[in-house]
Amino acid sequence: MTPQMPHTPAWKAFTFISFAVAVGMLAIGVFFASVDVWTKGYLAMATLLSLSSAFTLAKTLRDEHETSRLINRIENAETERTLREAIPSRL
Repeated sequence: MTPQMPHTPAWKAFTFISFAVAVGMLAIGVFFASVDVWTKGYLAMATLLSLSSAFTLAKTLRDEHETSRLINRIENAETERTLREAIPSRL
C-alpha cells in the first residue's frame, strides 16, 4: 500500500479559491434574482443546507475510506506475522 502524497500549496489555493468563487456566484445570483424576499430566503437556506450536507457527506466518505485502510493494514500485518511464524517452523 502506497501512502497518499500530500497536496501542493497551489492545489490547496486553487480549491479554496474555486469554492469561494462558486459560493460568491451563487450568493450574487440569489441576491439579484427577480423574486420576492421570501423566495430569496428559501434559496439561501437551501444553499446553506446543501453546502453543509456536502461537507458532511465528504467527511463521512473520507472517514469510511480511512477506516478501511486501517483495517486492511492491520489484516496485512497479522497475515505477515502468521507467515513469518509458519515459514521458519517448516525449515
